[in-house]
Amino acid sequence: MALNFAALARQSERLNPTVMVPKGEIQPDSPSIHLLGSQELRQTAKRISRVDGEVRELAKEMLRSMYAARGIGLAAPQLGVNKQLLVIDLDPEEAATPPLVLINPEITSTSAELDSYEEGCLSIPGVYLQVVRASRVELNYRDEMGRPQRRKADGLLARCILHELDHLQGVLFVDRVTDELSLSSELEKLGFDRAAVQSLS
Repeated sequence: MALNFAALARQSERLNPTVMVPKGEIQPDSPSIHLLGSQELRQTAKRISRVDGEVRELAKEMLRSMYAARGIGLAAPQLGVNKQLLVIDLDPEEAATPPLVLINPEITSTSAELDSYEEGCLSIPGVYLQVVRASRVELNYRDEMGRPQRRKADGLLARCILHELDHLQGVLFVDRVTDELSLSSELEKLGFDRAAVQSLS
C-alpha cells in the first residue's frame, strides 16, 4: 500500500518481529514490484504450509522493496510470489519501529462502521483515490516465527491490512473505487490501462 506521505499520520505500534532490514530508499538488490496489468497480481495466493528461513528471507525481500518504493505495506503477489504473506510498517521513516509480518492472515470480523480514505498502491504508483472500507478489523495470522497470533486493528492499520489482504485474492484497490470519472482520469494521466481494472461494483 502507498499513501501520500504528507497525509500519513504518525501511527505505529511497537511490535516484536525478528525480520527487519535497514529502512530507506536505497535498498540494494530489492526485487521489482509488479504493476497494474501484470497477471501475477490477479492470482489467488496459496497458504504457507511451513514458516521457515525461506519465508523469513522472502519477508526481508518484501521489506526492502517496500522501503525502496516508500510504501507502508506490500503483499507477496506484488513481487510475483503466490504466497499468503504481507509486510506492513506504518512508520517507515523511523528506524527503531519494527515491521509487522502477517503469514496466512484471515479476517475474523469487520466493523459495520465504514470510512472513506485516500489510498494508493505500490503496484499503481502515483494513483491516489478514495476507497470505502471497514474502520475496524479482527484477524488471525502467524508471525515470522510461525506462532499463531490474534489481533484487533483500527484506523490506518486496519485499512492497510484490508488493502494488502485484497492482494492475496487478486484484488487491487482500484477495483473498489466507485468514482468512475476520477478513476479513469488518474489512470490515464499516469499511463495505466483502464481495462486492467476489474470493478467489484
